[in-house]
Amino acid sequence: VSPDEEGICSGKYFTEAGLVGLLEQAAASFSMAGMYEAVNEVYKVLIPIHEANRDAKKLSTIHGKLQEAFSKIVHQDGKRMFGTYFRVGFYGTKFGDLDEQEFVYKEPAITKLAEISHRLEGFYGERFGEDVLEVIKDSNPVDKCKLDPNKAYIQITYVEPYFDTYEMKDRITYFDKNYNLRRFMYCTPFTLDGRAHGELHEQFKRKTILTTSHAFPYIKTRINVIHKEEIILTPIEVAIEDMQKKTQELAFATHQDPADPKMLQMVLQGSVGTTVNQGPLEVAQVFLSEIPNDPKLFRHHNKLRLCFKDFTKR
Repeated sequence: VSPDEEGICSGKYFTEAGLVGLLEQAAASFSMAGMYEAVNEVYKVLIPIHEANRDAKKLSTIHGKLQEAFSKIVHQDGKRMFGTYFRVGFYGTKFGDLDEQEFVYKEPAITKLAEISHRLEGFYGERFGEDVLEVIKDSNPVDKCKLDPNKAYIQITYVEPYFDTYEMKDRITYFDKNYNLRRFMYCTPFTLDGRAHGELHEQFKRKTILTTSHAFPYIKTRINVIHKEEIILTPIEVAIEDMQKKTQELAFATHQDPADPKMLQMVLQGSVGTTVNQGPLEVAQVFLSEIPNDPKLFRHHNKLRLCFKDFTKR
Protein backbone atom coordinates (compact mmCIF):
# COMPACT_ATOMS: atom_id res chain seq x y z
CA VAL A 1 0.00 0.00 0.00
CA SER A 2 1.48 3.30 -1.08
CA PRO A 3 0.07 6.76 -0.22
CA ASP A 4 1.17 7.93 -3.70
CA GLU A 5 -1.22 5.48 -5.36
CA GLU A 6 -4.19 7.21 -6.98
CA GLY A 7 -7.32 7.03 -4.80
CA ILE A 8 -5.72 4.94 -2.06
CA CYS A 9 -6.47 7.51 0.65
CA SER A 10 -10.11 7.90 -0.37
CA GLY A 11 -11.02 4.27 0.44
CA LYS A 12 -13.52 3.33 3.17
CA TYR A 13 -10.74 2.51 5.67
CA PHE A 14 -9.23 6.01 5.46
CA THR A 15 -11.98 7.45 7.63
CA GLU A 16 -12.51 7.57 11.37
CA ALA A 17 -15.15 4.84 11.15
CA GLY A 18 -12.82 2.71 9.01
CA LEU A 19 -9.99 3.05 11.54
CA VAL A 20 -12.34 2.21 14.44
CA GLY A 21 -13.55 -0.89 12.57
CA LEU A 22 -10.00 -2.12 11.92
CA LEU A 23 -8.96 -1.53 15.52
CA GLU A 24 -11.99 -3.43 16.81
CA GLN A 25 -11.07 -6.33 14.49
CA ALA A 26 -7.51 -6.22 15.82
CA ALA A 27 -8.73 -6.30 19.45
CA ALA A 28 -10.99 -9.30 18.68
CA SER A 29 -8.10 -11.13 16.95
CA PHE A 30 -5.72 -10.50 19.88
CA SER A 31 -8.39 -11.78 22.26
CA MET A 32 -8.84 -14.98 20.19
CA ALA A 33 -5.05 -15.50 20.25
CA GLY A 34 -5.02 -15.20 24.06
CA MET A 35 -2.93 -12.00 23.90
CA TYR A 36 -5.11 -10.04 26.31
CA GLU A 37 -2.39 -7.50 27.18
CA ALA A 38 -2.35 -6.37 23.52
CA VAL A 39 -6.16 -5.94 23.64
CA ASN A 40 -5.60 -3.25 26.26
CA GLU A 41 -3.08 -1.44 24.01
CA VAL A 42 -5.56 -1.37 21.09
CA TYR A 43 -8.36 -0.01 23.26
CA LYS A 44 -6.03 2.76 24.52
CA VAL A 45 -6.26 4.16 20.96
CA LEU A 46 -10.00 3.57 20.62
CA ILE A 47 -11.17 5.00 23.95
CA PRO A 48 -10.17 8.69 23.23
CA ILE A 49 -12.06 8.52 19.89
CA HIS A 50 -15.29 7.35 21.57
CA GLU A 51 -14.78 9.85 24.43
CA ALA A 52 -14.50 12.69 21.91
CA ASN A 53 -17.73 11.46 20.26
CA ARG A 54 -19.45 11.13 23.70
CA ASP A 55 -20.37 7.58 22.71
CA ALA A 56 -21.26 6.09 26.10
CA LYS A 57 -22.60 2.87 24.59
CA LYS A 58 -19.32 2.05 22.79
CA LEU A 59 -17.30 3.03 25.89
CA SER A 60 -19.45 0.72 28.02
CA THR A 61 -18.81 -2.18 25.58
CA ILE A 62 -15.06 -1.51 25.52
CA HIS A 63 -14.73 -1.36 29.31
CA GLY A 64 -16.72 -4.59 29.54
CA LYS A 65 -14.28 -6.26 27.12
CA LEU A 66 -11.31 -4.84 29.02
CA GLN A 67 -12.67 -6.27 32.27
CA GLU A 68 -13.03 -9.64 30.52
CA ALA A 69 -9.46 -9.45 29.15
CA PHE A 70 -7.90 -8.56 32.53
CA SER A 71 -9.94 -11.27 34.29
CA LYS A 72 -8.56 -13.82 31.82
CA ILE A 73 -5.00 -12.62 32.48
CA VAL A 74 -5.56 -13.26 36.20
CA HIS A 75 -7.38 -16.60 35.85
CA GLN A 76 -5.15 -18.05 33.13
CA ASP A 77 -1.91 -17.14 34.91
CA GLY A 78 0.63 -19.87 34.13
CA LYS A 79 -1.78 -21.68 31.79
CA ARG A 80 -1.23 -19.76 28.55
CA MET A 81 1.13 -21.06 25.89
CA PHE A 82 2.06 -18.87 22.94
CA GLY A 83 4.24 -20.94 20.66
CA THR A 84 7.33 -23.01 20.04
CA TYR A 85 10.17 -21.84 17.81
CA PHE A 86 12.49 -23.71 15.46
CA ARG A 87 15.41 -22.64 13.30
CA VAL A 88 15.28 -24.16 9.83
CA GLY A 89 18.30 -23.97 7.52
CA PHE A 90 18.14 -24.79 3.78
CA TYR A 91 21.22 -26.07 1.95
CA GLY A 92 21.63 -27.10 -1.69
CA THR A 93 21.24 -25.47 -5.12
CA LYS A 94 17.88 -27.21 -5.57
CA PHE A 95 16.39 -24.67 -3.13
CA GLY A 96 17.32 -21.78 -5.48
CA ASP A 97 17.15 -18.48 -3.55
CA LEU A 98 16.60 -20.37 -0.29
CA ASP A 99 20.06 -21.99 -0.49
CA GLU A 100 22.02 -21.25 2.72
CA GLN A 101 19.09 -19.24 4.08
CA GLU A 102 17.94 -19.67 7.67
CA PHE A 103 14.49 -18.97 9.09
CA VAL A 104 12.85 -19.06 12.49
CA TYR A 105 9.49 -20.85 12.34
CA LYS A 106 6.77 -20.24 14.90
CA GLU A 107 4.73 -23.38 15.58
CA PRO A 108 1.69 -24.00 17.83
CA ALA A 109 2.51 -24.51 21.51
CA ILE A 110 4.05 -27.88 22.49
CA THR A 111 5.02 -28.76 18.90
CA LYS A 112 7.70 -31.46 19.03
CA LEU A 113 10.81 -31.38 16.83
CA ALA A 114 9.67 -34.65 15.22
CA GLU A 115 6.35 -33.05 14.15
CA ILE A 116 7.83 -30.08 12.27
CA SER A 117 10.57 -32.33 10.88
CA HIS A 118 7.97 -34.78 9.53
CA ARG A 119 5.90 -31.95 8.01
CA LEU A 120 8.81 -30.22 6.24
CA GLU A 121 10.23 -33.58 5.13
CA GLY A 122 6.87 -34.45 3.57
CA PHE A 123 6.48 -31.03 1.90
CA TYR A 124 9.97 -30.77 0.38
CA GLY A 125 10.16 -34.53 -0.25
CA GLU A 126 7.08 -34.20 -2.46
CA ARG A 127 8.64 -31.25 -4.25
CA PHE A 128 12.15 -32.63 -4.90
CA GLY A 129 11.69 -36.37 -4.38
CA GLU A 130 12.18 -38.30 -1.15
CA ASP A 131 15.51 -39.71 -2.30
CA VAL A 132 16.83 -36.17 -2.95
CA LEU A 133 15.84 -34.59 0.39
CA GLU A 134 17.90 -35.23 3.50
CA VAL A 135 17.40 -33.92 7.03
CA ILE A 136 20.59 -33.02 8.94
CA LYS A 137 20.03 -34.51 12.39
CA ASP A 138 22.45 -32.39 14.46
CA SER A 139 22.73 -28.64 15.11
CA ASN A 140 26.43 -28.32 14.26
CA PRO A 141 27.58 -25.71 11.69
CA VAL A 142 27.04 -27.08 8.17
CA ASP A 143 30.10 -27.52 5.95
CA LYS A 144 28.83 -27.11 2.36
CA CYS A 145 31.91 -28.85 0.94
CA LYS A 146 30.83 -32.12 2.56
CA LEU A 147 27.30 -32.01 1.10
CA ASP A 148 26.19 -33.83 -2.06
CA PRO A 149 25.46 -31.10 -4.70
CA ASN A 150 22.64 -33.23 -6.15
CA LYS A 151 20.74 -33.31 -2.88
CA ALA A 152 18.62 -30.83 -0.88
CA TYR A 153 19.32 -30.59 2.85
CA ILE A 154 17.28 -29.10 5.68
CA GLN A 155 18.49 -28.68 9.24
CA ILE A 156 15.91 -28.16 12.00
CA THR A 157 16.85 -27.03 15.52
CA TYR A 158 14.68 -26.14 18.51
CA VAL A 159 15.38 -22.54 19.62
CA GLU A 160 14.32 -20.47 22.61
CA PRO A 161 13.74 -16.71 22.88
CA TYR A 162 16.95 -15.01 24.03
CA PHE A 163 17.16 -11.92 26.25
CA ASP A 164 20.09 -9.91 27.52
CA THR A 165 20.28 -9.41 31.29
CA TYR A 166 19.18 -5.76 31.01
CA GLU A 167 16.03 -6.79 29.09
CA MET A 168 14.84 -9.06 31.90
CA LYS A 169 13.90 -6.10 34.12
CA ASP A 170 11.19 -5.13 31.60
CA ARG A 171 10.19 -8.67 30.62
CA ILE A 172 8.60 -9.73 33.87
CA THR A 173 5.44 -11.63 32.95
CA TYR A 174 5.00 -14.70 30.75
CA PHE A 175 3.42 -12.45 28.09
CA ASP A 176 6.41 -10.06 28.16
CA LYS A 177 8.73 -13.01 27.52
CA ASN A 178 6.68 -14.19 24.53
CA TYR A 179 5.92 -10.92 22.75
CA ASN A 180 8.06 -8.77 20.44
CA LEU A 181 10.66 -11.51 19.99
CA ARG A 182 13.52 -11.01 17.55
CA ARG A 183 16.40 -12.93 19.13
CA PHE A 184 16.57 -16.69 19.58
CA MET A 185 19.22 -19.06 20.89
CA TYR A 186 20.24 -22.69 20.66
CA CYS A 187 23.15 -24.49 22.32
CA THR A 188 25.47 -27.11 20.85
CA PRO A 189 27.72 -29.13 23.19
CA PHE A 190 31.14 -30.07 21.83
CA THR A 191 34.65 -31.16 22.82
CA LEU A 192 37.93 -30.13 21.22
CA ASP A 193 38.47 -33.63 19.80
CA GLY A 194 35.22 -33.58 17.82
CA ARG A 195 32.86 -35.51 20.13
CA ALA A 196 29.60 -33.91 21.25
CA HIS A 197 29.93 -34.97 24.90
CA GLY A 198 32.90 -35.63 27.13
CA GLU A 199 34.13 -35.42 30.71
CA LEU A 200 33.33 -32.28 32.72
CA HIS A 201 36.78 -30.75 32.23
CA GLU A 202 36.57 -31.12 28.42
CA GLN A 203 32.92 -30.18 27.85
CA PHE A 204 32.53 -26.94 25.86
CA LYS A 205 29.28 -25.35 24.70
CA ARG A 206 28.53 -23.18 21.67
CA LYS A 207 25.66 -20.70 22.06
CA THR A 208 24.28 -19.46 18.74
CA ILE A 209 22.14 -16.32 18.87
CA LEU A 210 19.93 -15.56 15.86
CA THR A 211 18.29 -12.21 15.06
CA THR A 212 15.26 -12.13 12.75
CA SER A 213 14.28 -9.32 10.36
CA HIS A 214 10.92 -8.83 12.12
CA ALA A 215 9.57 -9.59 15.59
CA PHE A 216 7.19 -12.39 16.54
CA PRO A 217 4.21 -12.52 16.65
CA TYR A 218 4.08 -11.52 12.98
CA ILE A 219 1.67 -11.87 10.04
CA LYS A 220 3.84 -14.75 8.79
CA THR A 221 4.81 -17.82 10.81
CA ARG A 222 8.38 -17.85 9.51
CA ILE A 223 10.86 -14.96 9.48
CA ASN A 224 14.32 -14.94 7.90
CA VAL A 225 17.45 -14.69 10.05
CA ILE A 226 19.51 -11.56 9.31
CA HIS A 227 22.23 -11.85 11.94
CA LYS A 228 24.00 -14.70 13.71
CA GLU A 229 26.54 -14.61 16.52
CA GLU A 230 28.30 -17.34 18.45
CA ILE A 231 29.52 -17.46 22.04
CA ILE A 232 31.88 -20.27 23.10
CA LEU A 233 31.67 -21.32 26.76
CA THR A 234 34.69 -23.01 28.37
CA PRO A 235 34.13 -26.09 30.60
CA ILE A 236 34.10 -24.03 33.83
CA GLU A 237 31.59 -21.56 32.29
CA VAL A 238 29.40 -24.53 31.29
CA ALA A 239 29.57 -25.74 34.91
CA ILE A 240 28.62 -22.25 36.19
CA GLU A 241 25.56 -22.18 33.89
CA ASP A 242 24.50 -25.67 35.00
CA MET A 243 24.78 -24.73 38.68
CA GLN A 244 22.79 -21.53 38.13
CA LYS A 245 20.10 -23.56 36.36
CA LYS A 246 19.97 -26.13 39.18
CA THR A 247 19.67 -23.31 41.74
CA GLN A 248 16.79 -21.73 39.79
CA GLU A 249 14.99 -25.09 39.54
CA LEU A 250 15.41 -25.63 43.28
CA ALA A 251 14.18 -22.10 44.07
CA PHE A 252 11.13 -22.61 41.81
CA ALA A 253 10.34 -26.02 43.39
CA THR A 254 10.60 -24.68 46.98
CA HIS A 255 8.49 -21.57 46.33
CA GLN A 256 5.57 -23.23 44.54
CA ASP A 257 2.13 -22.43 45.86
CA PRO A 258 0.60 -24.89 46.59
CA ALA A 259 3.74 -26.92 47.32
CA ASP A 260 4.46 -29.84 44.99
CA PRO A 261 6.43 -32.49 46.96
CA LYS A 262 6.87 -34.77 43.91
CA MET A 263 8.49 -32.01 41.86
CA LEU A 264 10.73 -31.03 44.79
CA GLN A 265 11.78 -34.66 45.21
CA MET A 266 12.67 -34.94 41.51
CA VAL A 267 14.68 -31.70 41.56
CA LEU A 268 16.52 -32.76 44.73
CA GLN A 269 17.33 -36.19 43.31
CA GLY A 270 18.69 -34.57 40.15
CA SER A 271 20.71 -32.04 42.15
CA VAL A 272 22.21 -33.81 45.14
CA GLY A 273 21.85 -37.55 44.44
CA THR A 274 25.26 -39.22 44.79
CA THR A 275 24.49 -41.44 41.80
CA VAL A 276 23.96 -38.46 39.49
CA ASN A 277 26.62 -38.34 36.82
CA GLN A 278 28.31 -34.95 36.55
CA GLY A 279 26.24 -33.63 39.48
CA PRO A 280 27.28 -30.76 41.81
CA LEU A 281 29.63 -33.04 43.79
CA GLU A 282 31.66 -33.94 40.70
CA VAL A 283 31.59 -30.30 39.49
CA ALA A 284 33.12 -29.23 42.82
CA GLN A 285 35.77 -31.97 42.70
CA VAL A 286 36.79 -31.14 39.11
CA PHE A 287 36.82 -27.33 39.22
CA LEU A 288 37.16 -26.29 42.87
CA SER A 289 39.76 -28.73 44.23
CA GLU A 290 42.63 -26.44 43.22
CA ILE A 291 42.87 -22.66 42.92
CA PRO A 292 43.90 -21.81 39.32
CA ASN A 293 46.98 -19.69 38.61
CA ASP A 294 45.48 -18.07 35.49
CA PRO A 295 43.77 -14.76 36.54
CA LYS A 296 41.07 -15.27 33.85
CA LEU A 297 40.19 -18.69 35.25
CA PHE A 298 40.29 -17.37 38.81
CA ARG A 299 37.34 -15.06 38.07
CA HIS A 300 35.28 -18.05 36.86
CA HIS A 301 36.53 -20.14 39.82
CA ASN A 302 35.25 -17.48 42.21
CA LYS A 303 31.92 -17.23 40.36
CA LEU A 304 31.45 -21.01 40.59
CA ARG A 305 32.16 -20.89 44.33
CA LEU A 306 29.47 -18.20 44.70
CA CYS A 307 27.06 -20.40 42.68
CA PHE A 308 27.66 -23.24 45.14
CA LYS A 309 27.13 -20.86 48.07
CA ASP A 310 23.80 -19.78 46.57
CA PHE A 311 22.89 -23.42 45.83
CA THR A 312 23.54 -24.59 49.42
CA LYS A 313 21.38 -21.73 50.79
CA ARG A 314 18.40 -23.14 48.91
